[in-house]
Amino acid sequence: MTSASFHSESPLRARHDEFAAGETARRAAAAGDARASAESTHATHAAKVAWIPWGEIAEIVGVFDRVETEYAAIRRGAALCDQPQRGTLEIVGRDRVEFLQRMLTQDIKGFSAGQTREAFWLNRKGRIEADLLLCEIGDRILIDCAGAVAANTAATLTNFVFAEDVTIADVSSREYRLAIHGPEAFHLLEFAGVGAQAIETLGALHTCAATTIGEISCVLARADSCGVCGIEIFVPRTGALALWNSLMSVHDLLQGGQRRGRPCGWHAFNMARIEGGTPLFEVDFGPASLPHETGLIDRRVSFTKGCYLGQEVVARMNSLGKPKQIVRSFRMMSDALPIESAQVFAVGKEGSIGDEVGVVTSSTMSPMLGAACVGFATVRYAHSTAGSELIIAAEGRPERATIQAELAAVKNSIVAETSGKQI
Repeated sequence: MTSASFHSESPLRARHDEFAAGETARRAAAAGDARASAESTHATHAAKVAWIPWGEIAEIVGVFDRVETEYAAIRRGAALCDQPQRGTLEIVGRDRVEFLQRMLTQDIKGFSAGQTREAFWLNRKGRIEADLLLCEIGDRILIDCAGAVAANTAATLTNFVFAEDVTIADVSSREYRLAIHGPEAFHLLEFAGVGAQAIETLGALHTCAATTIGEISCVLARADSCGVCGIEIFVPRTGALALWNSLMSVHDLLQGGQRRGRPCGWHAFNMARIEGGTPLFEVDFGPASLPHETGLIDRRVSFTKGCYLGQEVVARMNSLGKPKQIVRSFRMMSDALPIESAQVFAVGKEGSIGDEVGVVTSSTMSPMLGAACVGFATVRYAHSTAGSELIIAAEGRPERATIQAELAAVKNSIVAETSGKQI
């Protein structure tokens, strides 16, 4: 997660600390502790959110106040996320769709305004240079990617532009990134003033809409990374604070109601996206990975389109029928939680520890599964079948785990919890 040229400071940092101070005072007042409330109000500058490093490129909020309430906002309300670690590319020119069709793994023929696509940008060896979300908004394409690879992605794509009318730019310093996750996301946007046409467009998957919130122009893109409605927001950096305040004011207006917008940090989001079955570039796979190894081949790669960079490697891997290793979801049989980079072993004779067959890439305790420990691991393909038992090093001891049928650890539970709601 490093980049020599990209470093993003959140323009919302002071605002976040202000929120943390307010929550400290509010809890003290609710508990009836007048002295603590007065002290909290008097010394609000002392309350800070928990910032954590994202490689060398940014600091992100780990938790604003309490992980439990932030996670609950994702599952039952609307959680607002600050994303200084994300990057944005902008592609303009009349040949932009045709050019990207020849470059990326996804079929984007006929890509038109209001649509999104997910794709990989590969190198000549078929390895993943970037995981991309493309948003066509009529006069340009905005692309979400990891901030650490934004500049390199723009540069390497530009190397393949010859006579085409295409200009590719890394606009991460200009365009900022927020997101909303939760079944009440549309209600939050509606109360913030987003028009009915944009809301209706975003009701379907793989869609985007250029709109305004207050007087701030922005682009909203549907991306359900947590198993519930998710809206990625592209906004000018100069308008990010005003937009955040506008969305947070809806939270204040609806304080006593069911619909509540709440700021959400990485830890709560990470829990929800693991439950929702979303492996992340830079976390669960990266530049050393082949598309077939990510578990996302069906979402990112077309096998019916023409050639693209790295296509021969992808096609050859597909003809073999299986990769050497693949990202899979697992569930622990005990309450032990493995950490990132924990070793994964096969089950040997009579239940002994067998050969090492993989590594944990991310993990969490799942509230929707009664605090069961779940996560993602890259494992050898021979051990990736649903129901396969493995041994994972967790909390200093070997513990049994089971490979899940889908990347989404709690898909049925999420569907049940959100049934009848707008997702």
